Amino acid sequence: MPKNSKVTQREHSSEHVTESVADLLAHEEPVDYKRSILNVTGETWDKQKDGDEDLDAENRPAWNSKLQYILAQIGYSVGLGNVWRFPYLCQKNGGGAYLVPYLVLLIIIGLPLFFLELAVGQRIRRGSIGVWNYICPRLGGIGYASCLVCFFVGLYYNVIIGWSIFYFFKSFQYPLPWSECPIVRNGSVAVVETECERSSATTYFWYRETLDISNSISESGGLNWKMTLCLLVAWSLVGLAMIKGIQSSGKVMYFSSLFPYVVLVCFLVRGLLLRGAVDGIMHMFTPKLDKMLDPQVWREAATQVFFALGLGFGGVIAFSSYNKQDNNCHFDATLVSFINFFTSVLATLVVFAVLGFKANIMNEKCVVENAEKILGYLNTNVLSHDLIPPHVNFSHLTAKDYNEMYKVIMTVKEGHFKELGLDACLLEDELDKSVQGTGLAFIAFTEAMTHFPASPFWSVMFFLMLINLGLGSMIGTMSGITTPIIDTFKVRKEVFTVGSCIFAFVVGLIFVQRSGNYFVTMFDDYSATLPLTVVVILENIAVAWIYGTKKFMQELTEMLGFRPYQFYYYTWKYVSPICMAVLMTASIIQLGVSPPGYSAWIREEAAEKFLFYPSWAMAILISLIILASLPLPLVFILRQFHLISDGSNALSVTYKKGRMMKDISNLEDNDETRFILSKVPSETPSPMPTHRSYLGPGSNSPMEMSSAPNGRYGSGYLLASTPESEL
Repeated sequence: MPKNSKVTQREHSSEHVTESVADLLAHEEPVDYKRSILNVTGETWDKQKDGDEDLDAENRPAWNSKLQYILAQIGYSVGLGNVWRFPYLCQKNGGGAYLVPYLVLLIIIGLPLFFLELAVGQRIRRGSIGVWNYICPRLGGIGYASCLVCFFVGLYYNVIIGWSIFYFFKSFQYPLPWSECPIVRNGSVAVVETECERSSATTYFWYRETLDISNSISESGGLNWKMTLCLLVAWSLVGLAMIKGIQSSGKVMYFSSLFPYVVLVCFLVRGLLLRGAVDGIMHMFTPKLDKMLDPQVWREAATQVFFALGLGFGGVIAFSSYNKQDNNCHFDATLVSFINFFTSVLATLVVFAVLGFKANIMNEKCVVENAEKILGYLNTNVLSHDLIPPHVNFSHLTAKDYNEMYKVIMTVKEGHFKELGLDACLLEDELDKSVQGTGLAFIAFTEAMTHFPASPFWSVMFFLMLINLGLGSMIGTMSGITTPIIDTFKVRKEVFTVGSCIFAFVVGLIFVQRSGNYFVTMFDDYSATLPLTVVVILENIAVAWIYGTKKFMQELTEMLGFRPYQFYYYTWKYVSPICMAVLMTASIIQLGVSPPGYSAWIREEAAEKFLFYPSWAMAILISLIILASLPLPLVFILRQFHLISDGSNALSVTYKKGRMMKDISNLEDNDETRFILSKVPSETPSPMPTHRSYLGPGSNSPMEMSSAPNGRYGSGYLLASTPESEL
């Protein structure tokens, strides 16, 4: 001990000192007791390993700027679901009435849990595996489950990016290839492709030209080489963005996060100028208040909130782990959550404006077709000319005139009206036709764009936007895999990233066979919903009930410099766990009540048909759910019965730069909660009562007087916690 040290000065002083051991140590020169005689870990000091740990702690990658980090979180949370899933749910569940439950659930579930993940990632500075091992080793399976779910989601999510890449390159031609049905030659006769004629040009291009889809999931049909190449390009883009870590992916985010907003604003301006756009937007904001009382609406709103923010995937934790300790993550959580919400609303405005335009086009087409039928009936005397109002002009027939004529004919020919085969051609019916997912992006939107002036330009912009949205989410999803694995197993980042992308591409070939779209539907519906719900419930319980909400709030106060609102205390402790448990129960009931199935495209009928999954597909479906959830009970059982080491007999303590740093990633019972997230040594709870009196060199230290072992760690734990016994 240096003679001029403050502890030595106190030893030669007659003053009565009442400072804790940790406070005394905070003033000492940095000493690594792992290398000293106080090493009680029972393991040999490995200089190389210790140096690697120190380097990892001190030189962890960091975001170049706060803006880069915010854009990365926005790029991750704002994805394809905001563009096609949210508008579909809004249309299906009552328009403006759906926004109310969504906003309520965003505030009581989404925002608190998003804040929680940001906080633990920033404080502990590890990926999802390291964070939950650190907080509660028995719940360490949370991190592994998150990685598995990220892997499943990444497999099919990149396939959607591949589809967008295919459409993107097909957009560089005029007219667009999906604007007209192809002509096939049967000898000397040229005829329209039957499948296309019975459906539509955009539907045919999607199912036959793009996917070349089989009639069912049981018919593999071999690989679709065009989609295989597009999938390879998609994984190459993701790998290139990830290969250099957050410095590379962060710069990519400047473009991939901002460009979609440029496109959405351009589409909104262009959409508002389209004929019929106002009809679509009015339909969106016309609330169906009875829908607000439907439990199904609330369940779907909660599920959308859950996935929109990327909760449970590990990407949120991974990105926040590269932040500085004093970063205001509460501001980040609030900002990103509401940007996500407003992006969904912006995308919904664009979608409804375009669908309003498309509905008017389809309604006019309906009027023309049915007017031709009526003219035919008039010429054959099936209908009398007296039924036609005198002001109706068939050369310039409006929807209003047709509806008036339709009602007259329906009233007069009440008994034989069905035989005429006339349609009502109501605009509301067209607007109520809900289109979701791939159907919205690759059928409805592409059909609307064929009617745009300069349609190739808008098509290029739209699919480039989808590619950017997808890449932003994929970078976050891949970070949810790479960050915890690299942190935990210390593998080389470049090697692991390349290897994981190659492996994912090979496994993902199942999605680019002719029946691949059905597997995408299966993975989208079942691989993540239930496992992620369980993961987030356990995350909430681990922090709010095992570590303790009060203690966590205190740590946040130290980290942020202000105390978060009491709102978070009650939502973390009571509201969010209850809501998530209800959501999980509702999902299980829904799974039991509605037998799993998928919409198959039947080539001969040129129409979709709902089919149930065969037994082997059900086995895959159930295996996905079990496999994604398996790490949760497995890790708990293995650590509960000490079948794998949780580090309880290898306690190591190091002191660096005036701070006590304790490796507690695998302690048992409540010990892991004693030291986690502690800011300064004097605030760290000690196994011994704090602020024991140090009576000077002539007195017996209370620690020397105690010969009883301290719990399962024995007296060695006392020595490790109180190195001044060597003074």
